[in-house]
This record gives sequence, C-alpha cells and structure tokens, in this order.
Amino acid sequence: MKKRNKKNRPKSSTFNKKNLKNAILTVFYDNPQKSFNYKQLASELGVKDPEIRRLVSVVLDELSEDQTIEQVFRGKYKVTSRGGQICGRVELQPQGFGLVVSDEIDQPVLVSQRNLNHAMEGDKVRVTMYARRKKHQLEGEVTEIIERAKTTFVGTIERSRNFAFLIPVGKVGFDLFIPNDKLNGAVGGQKAVARITEWPTRAKNPFGEVIEVLGNAGENDTEMHAILAEFDLPLRFPENVLKAAERIPLDIPDEEIEKRRDMRDVTTFTIDPADAKDFDDALSVRQLKEGLWEVGVHIADVSHYVKPNTILDDEAYSRATSVYLVDRVVPMLPEKLSNGVCSLRPNEDKLCFSAVFKMNEDGEVLKEWFGRTVIHSNRRFTYEEAQEIIETGEGDLKEEILQLNTLAVKLRSKRFKEGSLAFDRIEVKFEIDEKGKPLSVFFKESKDSNKLIEEFMLLANKRVAESIGKEKGGKQARTFVYRIHDKPDPEKLENFNHFIKKFGYGIQTTSAKTISTSMNELMETVKGKSEQNVVETLAIRSMAKAEYSTRNIGHYGLGFQYYSHFTSPIRRYPDVMVHRLLERYLDGGRSANAQKFEDYCKHSSEMESRAANAERSSIKYKQVEFMKDKIGQTFPGVISGITDWGLYVELENKCEGMVPMRELDDDFYMFDEKNYCLVGNHSKRTYQLGESVWVEIMRANLEKKQLDFKLVKKPDVE
Repeated sequence: MKKRNKKNRPKSSTFNKKNLKNAILTVFYDNPQKSFNYKQLASELGVKDPEIRRLVSVVLDELSEDQTIEQVFRGKYKVTSRGGQICGRVELQPQGFGLVVSDEIDQPVLVSQRNLNHAMEGDKVRVTMYARRKKHQLEGEVTEIIERAKTTFVGTIERSRNFAFLIPVGKVGFDLFIPNDKLNGAVGGQKAVARITEWPTRAKNPFGEVIEVLGNAGENDTEMHAILAEFDLPLRFPENVLKAAERIPLDIPDEEIEKRRDMRDVTTFTIDPADAKDFDDALSVRQLKEGLWEVGVHIADVSHYVKPNTILDDEAYSRATSVYLVDRVVPMLPEKLSNGVCSLRPNEDKLCFSAVFKMNEDGEVLKEWFGRTVIHSNRRFTYEEAQEIIETGEGDLKEEILQLNTLAVKLRSKRFKEGSLAFDRIEVKFEIDEKGKPLSVFFKESKDSNKLIEEFMLLANKRVAESIGKEKGGKQARTFVYRIHDKPDPEKLENFNHFIKKFGYGIQTTSAKTISTSMNELMETVKGKSEQNVVETLAIRSMAKAEYSTRNIGHYGLGFQYYSHFTSPIRRYPDVMVHRLLERYLDGGRSANAQKFEDYCKHSSEMESRAANAERSSIKYKQVEFMKDKIGQTFPGVISGITDWGLYVELENKCEGMVPMRELDDDFYMFDEKNYCLVGNHSKRTYQLGESVWVEIMRANLEKKQLDFKLVKKPDVE
C-alpha cells in the first residue's frame, strides 16, 4: 500500500476519534514490523493535548478489539498482517455497485455489482483489493461474507401460476424467489416477511420462504408493521414475557420503603407530552434556607423490577429502545411496566432512582446525592400546561415551576458559555384519522417548558457520569456506560465553512471551543432567514453521531467531559445499565467487566440507529401518503440535497421529494460535491443547495416512500 506522508496528516489539535484512528493506522501501515505503545504513537503524531493522548488509548483498544492491530506484549501493538485484504461493511449505492467501509483504511473500497458475490447492504465482508486504479479509487472483490446484516426481508408478494416473488423494500438489489409451497398462505399484493433458504452460487435470485404475512399492502397497520419488520424490530411481545410482567405487583411492600429515602412529602410533579402514557421522570423542589433550593430528579426504578438474567431483562436488552413511529409507540417494556408499575403516575407511591441537588440561586450545585427513593407525584402537567404557567405566572404549583424555570434558564446559559451546541430542530407531526390517514402536517418546537425538563435531565445525566467517571486518588475509573459524541470531522467542517461563505457567514475552527461558540452564533444569526433550514441541516451533517460506550471521550455536542443516560430507563436499556452500575458502586462493589458492557453498548447503539431509521421511514411514508392526492399541483421549496442522481427539494410542509437527473434535460449536469451544487456542462447553470425553486408533484410512490418532482417556473401571482 502506498506510504502516506506526515505532511498529509491532520494537525494534532483537530483530531477527532475518526481521523485519529486513520492517523494511527497510517503509522502502523508505514511501519508494519514495528510495535508502538500509546506514548510512542502520541509522540509520532505530535499529540501533546492530554485529552487527545487519552483518546489514543481509546482508539488502540478499539483497533485491538477489531483485530486490526494485535497486542504483542502488554501495552505494545503492531498491525495485524492481512496481505491485500480488508474487512468492512457494505454500503450499496443506487447505481448498483457497493462501497466497503473499513476502519483498516482511510477510504472506502469500490466493489462492482458483479464482484459483490451476493453481499448485501450492511453485511460484514472480506475484500481482496486490486491494484490502485485511476482517480486514486481503491477497488476490490468480496471474497467472504463474514456476517449477514439481514437474513429476513419484508416486501410485496407478486404471484404467477407456479411460483411467486417477494419484492423487498429498501436497498436490497434482488427479489426473493418463493416456490408456491413456501408461501405460507400469502397471496399477491400482500406484504410479507420472508427469509432466504438457499442462494446457489450462479443464481441471480435467492430462494426463500414466507415466515409471516403482514396484511394487504396500503393498509395502515400493514405498512407500519412492514416498516418494523424491514428494520428487524419486533411487532409484539412473546406471551411468556407478557405473563412475567403481569406477575409483578403494583403494591410496594413496607420493607422496601424502609430501605429507601422517603421523599413522598416533597412537592413532586411530571411534565410530559399530552399523549404520553409512560412517565419515567419527575421533578421535586423545596426551599431550604434563603437562597438555597433542593431539586430532585426522580427516575423510574426499572432495575428494581427488571432483574438481570430474567426473560423480562432478555427482552428489554434485545429491544434496547422503544420505537416511535408516526402513529404508535412500540415499547421496550410490556405495558404493565411501561404504563403501570414503573410509570410515575400522579397520586401514587412509586419507586425511583434519584439525583438530589442542593443548589443556589445561580444554578450552581453545592451538594449532590444519588440513591433509591420512594416518591409521590402531586400533579401531572402537559408541556402546554407548564408553558402557560411560565408565560402567565398563574396556575397549580406556580411557585415551584417558576423557580425551576429560573434555575433552568441559568443552567442553559452556563452550558452554552461552556461550549454546548444550540441546535433547535423542528419536529414533524401529523394529524391522523382513525384509519391512519394523514389529514394535516404540523410542527412541534421546543418551548421553555420542554427546556426546563431538558436542563434538569442533562444535569442529572452529567453529574451521575462525573460521580463514577472521574478518577479519584489515582485510582483507575470504574467501568461505566457513557453517552459519547466525537468532535466533528475537520474536512466536513471545512466544506461546511466553504459553503456558508456564499451567504456571508463563517465559523472559527481553531479549537473545539471556538467551533461551538461560532456555530451557536451562526445558528442565532440564520434564524428566520430563508437559508436557515439548509444551514442547520448541513451543520448537523458535519457532526458525528452520538453513541454508547464504556470508553469515555466526552460529549462534544453538549460540551461535557462526562455524560451518561440515566433518565429514561422505561424506554432505553443503557439507562437500566447505568442504574445497575451506579447501585453497584454506591454499595462499594468492584468495577464491572468492561468488555461485557462494551458489547452491550454496541448493541444498544445499533438498535437506537435502527429505531431512528424506522421512525424516519414512517414519517416519509406518511408524507408521501399526504401528498399523493396533490399530483400535478405546484409548490415552492428549497433544494435540500444534491447527488449524482438528482436534486432533493423540501417543501414548506417539510415533505421532501426528488427531481431525477433525467428531468434536468436542458443540459448535462455535473455534481460539484465540494460546493454542494449541480453545474451545467454547457450553460454553466447551477443548482445550489439552499436555492429556492418551484416544483410540480409528478409521482407519489408509497411502496418506495418516494415523491418525484419536476422543476417549474414560478407561477404568476394574480
């Protein structure tokens, strides 16, 4: 492999985990016979910042776990010899070829359709690399499928006399051949789930069998179940799990109350969406002496009811998260727990794991306590009710809510000053009739009542993580579950900065602090401007994705060195893990097995990603369904995405569709990736990200969840 020059490496001050990993691999690949410890690597890369030196250790752990490098003796590593092969994940492209993305090299490997050898989207594969081709593009061939990302597929049945096909949804690239005796009662036009039974080497299509019939295509329940099945998410709870949940009593024994801090006499309430049924967090507040306040963040004590190595725990771990589709919630826990036993309903005694803070008027924490409690919620507020109290100063528990809001405003202000990013994203919601048909689209924005809850949840998550993660007295930090967020990719930030200069903006990229400060200033400046949405969208795309890990690298987006998820154990399994570990350490227990919990974290991150994709897919389906009776109508929009195959345009109602490249027939257009635009080969006409356009709705394909547009001239206004 071609040696890479030190001059091409990023400056050490700009390292995030991804490009630090690439830089470390470069050192190993340039010196395949040498071994290095973390100090030698830091020196080789010119890393002096203590935070980035710690990140070197995290990266070495991950590369060793992936077997990209091997530990030759304690603390010293060398690259694992692989010849001309790499392992990675397949990302199928619309044109049919695949890109294999691997931590072992710093660019994806292109694999033509014929050389994928039945590899599918998300599969972990081994690739044998070819000699480097033109334009520095690495190419190769899949020689082994190490791990299938999917073994079951959801799609629509198409029947002929002697056989049928399942036409899968999503990025699959083939149909499943289904013999008639393997249809399991499915008929043409129905949605079904099938699994591959055989795929002969030379066959274009795999053979399969139907394992579940979902119902008639186009029916709301069928389509929502199909989305869950597409992302391998559960449709229902097994009977034995429901029975186990039903056996849990609602009553709290006196002996359990005696073990806990009794906070039932402190004013306590919940603030949640109007349609919420699971209340997993409550706030309590009482005045101490003048100028001091006790604020309790009380979280449903799920781990008291869901014990390790039980069927309830196995099911919760498998799901790892609740899934929020447009018209329903698929909970992590059975309803008896999520909406009953664990839910902090008003006027009921409930078991909690709490973080209790002694605070002054400036929102500074003077003292903190973590432990198990029993509480009694006095009132259940909706966000709208709490907002009205904040705005008018009148209503139930007005003194408590106004005081908490005052503290939350100070916490928020301090958080932004210390480097937290301020991204206020608009949530798309639908008004839906009893059959699931979308009647209208509306937007939910975060108001003061939402921010009040958010600040105290952030405070609890941060302080819990600090209490365990900070090394004390030279002792090594104990194993814990962190919510981590890497620094932005410098190249993406540079491209983003280059783009926003067209609008007269810019951000400072000299350090993590200057990036966040100038990014917040930018977000404030673009509010209400026509380019607001595209600038916000691109800013978010330049950021890394948050995930779970036992290897703490901090949370860049929040500006926190230590951060965890403690506050939502009804709907997130990592919070259950945090509760268990916190209890273990409060009771003086030894550090837990790091590798076991790291595996749990990876699973939780993967399930969170699937759930988010399913949610987006359900929104997309409803958007297409909402627009399907508007074919032929014209609407104003903004170019929200640009690719080799067309322009994406977002309408004012947030519905997004594509103008296929074939519809741009007045010229041959080239995609300028760096400048986020298409440029006409002859006319030099450009279509720029963020540009306002008018489009006509041409097609609404519910099966593909896709709207097709064509560009039109702005209509004359009479």
